[in-house]
This record gives sequence, C-alpha cells and structure tokens, in this order.
Amino acid sequence: MNSILKSGTRIFFHSALLCILLLAGAEVKAFAVAPAAALNTPAPAFSAVTLDGKAIGSAQLAGKAYIVNFFASWCPPCRAEIPDMVALQNQYSRKGFTFVGIAVNETVPTIKLFIADKKINYPVVMSDDKLLGAFGRFVPDGQIKAIPTSFVVNSSGRITQVITGGKSKSEFEQIILASLKKPARAK
Repeated sequence: MNSILKSGTRIFFHSALLCILLLAGAEVKAFAVAPAAALNTPAPAFSAVTLDGKAIGSAQLAGKAYIVNFFASWCPPCRAEIPDMVALQNQYSRKGFTFVGIAVNETVPTIKLFIADKKINYPVVMSDDKLLGAFGRFVPDGQIKAIPTSFVVNSSGRITQVITGGKSKSEFEQIILASLKKPARAK
C-alpha cells in the first residue's frame, strides 16, 4: 500500500507539472515518443475489475484493438480529450475497438462521479502497482510520469504507439483506424 501511495504521489506531481507545461504551450516532445524497443512488442498481460464490477484485461481484449489511457479527473488535458474518446468509443466499438481508462491517483467515489458526469462509455479501472508496472516498462525510465499517457494496442495484441499528452478526435481516429487494420501476412 505504501508503494502505491509513493507511486501515486510521484505520478501526481509529475502529471501536474506536465499539465502545467501543456497549458503553458511548452513543447514536451521528449515525453511524446516511446523507446523504439517498446514498439511492435506484445502488449503486457493484465487483468482488473472495472468500477462497474466487470472483468477487463488482456484475455477479454484478445483480438481487439484498444487504447489503454492513464488519466485523472483533475488533469486538464485528460478532461479535454475524454469527450472525443467517448464519441469514438460509440463509433468504433462495434468494429472491435475499445478504450480502457485507468484512473491514476484518484478515489473510487470521485471517479464514479466523473464517469457519470462525462458519460464515459468504456471500461474504467483504478490504477495499482501491477498496472503501473505492466505498462510503465514501455516508457523511458520504466515509470509512467505524466498523464494522459496512452498505449495503443493493435488487433494482433502488439503495442504500436505510446503517447504522452492529449490527442484530438481526428488524431485518435487515425490511430484507431490504423490499429484496426489486420497485418499483412507473409506470402
């Protein structure tokens, strides 16, 4: 429990700094790119229970394209991209795509109210050390230090992008369409 609090506190302060930089218009390109070794590798195995009590994880998502989005209700860039994510979830869920939200440094009551207020229609779970560790290994220094941070997984179960910072609806849509494409088979 103590390590979760330390991780949450660390993430909170780093996230607050990134949010301030993003709001100030500062360039944060160093955060925006995943290490080359992280790309096109199998997504981590994970399992969790959503805030509405359903199991979600790599087993349930096998064969689907998805974006795991680490976010917080108090983060302005996170709040800005969520309405677009909700709209895209409506548009692409029938085509085999979903977002998975992972709430960082939050309480269950706060996130439940936030989900209802923002009409979030995709699975949301609370972060823990296992989830932070599973996905953190795909970012520099092995830790998720800023939010929003998103991990794009294609329908073959491979991480194709790691994105730090908010995205627009059109940017997310391009990412979703690319993740839904079936890879070409070798002849």
